[in-house]
Amino acid sequence: MKGELFDAVAKPAANYLPEPGQWVDRHADYLFNYAAARLNDTELARDLVQETFLAALEKLGSFRGDSTERTWLTAIIKYKIIDIYRKKSAGFTARDETGTPADEPEYFDADLNHWKKEHWPAPFGTEEHDPLNNKEFMNVLQRCMQKLPPLWMSVFRMKHLDDEGTEEICRSLRISASNFWVVIHRAKVNLRSCLQKNWI
Repeated sequence: MKGELFDAVAKPAANYLPEPGQWVDRHADYLFNYAAARLNDTELARDLVQETFLAALEKLGSFRGDSTERTWLTAIIKYKIIDIYRKKSAGFTARDETGTPADEPEYFDADLNHWKKEHWPAPFGTEEHDPLNNKEFMNVLQRCMQKLPPLWMSVFRMKHLDDEGTEEICRSLRISASNFWVVIHRAKVNLRSCLQKNWI
């Protein structure tokens, strides 16, 4: 009985219908925060929330009730964000933006898949607390991320903020797996350097 009650609460009913008149009150703040965290642009995030609601209204007939309203709306705004990532990174080729300069040291040990000992990152001073709760650290990290080229930032955000898999990132941004690994490597190296200059 308890399990059946939980299932009834956890899963939307098959005949569940969205309530567009309630979307702003129920979901606007959540969707705005979701977009703002991924774009660092509050105006663009606001625009995307409106576009998401409009797109959802247009697709209202395709909503089958397999998920909650919020999950459905989040999926719509997520794809809109990926479109923005794709457009911003479209002008950057792997050759122009992901190659490692000949005079730059190789920071990673390929055999260990880790930092080389001589390039081990210094402690950031956030180890005792969750960095996500450390506003000052997160502000510095956001500023460092904004300095990354669009392709690098897009890949890094999708990998580490959205926990997307490599195949999905490559498909969404139309890059090869080898380009992905070079981009993620370069993004980490640049973020590490920026954090060590501006945080430590």
